[in-house]
Amino acid sequence: MKNPVLNFLCLFLDRILYFMTFKPNAQESSKEDKNANSYEVSLFKKGDLLEVPRTLFVHFGIYLGDNKVAHLMPDILPAFSSDKSHIQQVVTNKRLIMGVIAKMASVRVDSVQNFAYGGTILINHMDHRVTSKPLPPEEIVKRAEKLVGVTEYSLLWDNCEHFVNDCRYGIPLSFQTDQFCETVKKIIRDRRSILLSAAIGTASVLYMGFGLCTILPNFFISFTLWMAS
Repeated sequence: MKNPVLNFLCLFLDRILYFMTFKPNAQESSKEDKNANSYEVSLFKKGDLLEVPRTLFVHFGIYLGDNKVAHLMPDILPAFSSDKSHIQQVVTNKRLIMGVIAKMASVRVDSVQNFAYGGTILINHMDHRVTSKPLPPEEIVKRAEKLVGVTEYSLLWDNCEHFVNDCRYGIPLSFQTDQFCETVKKIIRDRRSILLSAAIGTASVLYMGFGLCTILPNFFISFTLWMAS
C-alpha cells in the first residue's frame, strides 16, 4: 500500500519545483540574449546528448543532425489541438504550467537555437555519470525520433532527463530524481531531524538566496512529515 504522505509529497513538490524552474533572473536572461545565435552546430554529432544548465535545473535533448534536437517538454496544447504548425510554435510558460498540472508533455523537434534558448550547451557530459556505454549514434537517433509526439509527464518520474538517458543508454534514469528520493529516505529514517531541517531550509532561503532546488525540497518534505506525524 502506498504511503499517503509520500504521495502528497510527490504531488506537492511536483508543483513547487516546477514554478521554481521557470524563473530565470535578469542577468541570466541577458547572457542568453547575447548567446542566442553563437552555437557552433558543426561540433554536434548525431546521437549527442545535449545539456543546457539553467539557474535551478538542467534541460536535456538528443541531437538528430541538421541542426535539429529532440527534447521532452511539458505542454498542454496537444490535448486541445492537432494542428502541428500551431503546436510546433515556441512553448509558452502558460502551456508549460498547464502541461505539468495535467501531467502531459510532448517530445518535439526544434532547432539548436530554440532548444537551448541562449543557454550554454554541454555535449555528452552524462557519459561521465552513466556506467552503461552509449548506443550507436543511429540507434540513439531512431529511439528519439520514435518517441516524438504526445507523452505523459512527471517532473520527478518522467522528465527530459529520463527521455535522453533512455535514448542514449537504454536506461530511463534521472540523477535529480534519485537525489530527491535519497533525501526522502534519510528524513524518514531520522524524524528527529525534521524540525531542524525545516529551520535550516527556511534560514537558507531567507539569508542566502541560493541552492533553492536542494533546500526547498528538504523544507517542504520536513514540514509535511512533521504535520503528518
